[in-house]
Amino acid sequence: MAEFQRSFSGAPWEERVGYCRSLRAGNHVFVTGTASVAEGGGVHAVGDGYEQARRCLEIIRIALEAHGATLGAVVRTRMFVTDIERWEEYGRAHQETFGAHPPTTTMVEVSRLIDPDMLIEIEANAVVGDADS
Repeated sequence: MAEFQRSFSGAPWEERVGYCRSLRAGNHVFVTGTASVAEGGGVHAVGDGYEQARRCLEIIRIALEAHGATLGAVVRTRMFVTDIERWEEYGRAHQETFGAHPPTTTMVEVSRLIDPDMLIEIEANAVVGDADS
């Protein structure tokens, strides 16, 4: 049976809902849906899709690093957005982050996220070196 290594961000929803920010199982790292939460709480860059996407990706980078992974190890992202018409804003942040090592990705419109000021939530999967590394 694979050993799991979990990391937590300290977000209040983790305990209330029962999830972790990221989980490493062998050489796979899974980062949960990540919204644009500002340092100290609240929503980062209200109304700005590009900056919210950048913040999501920054939080994902930090979660990956907790497992010895980098953004270059990401093989798949999923973007959940509240307004698909703003795809270029989200896509620009994604391209700037992953341009040199593009993962597979999906972007879908959802009716809303947990906070009405949140425009995007991103999850990521990565594959890293040997399970023992």
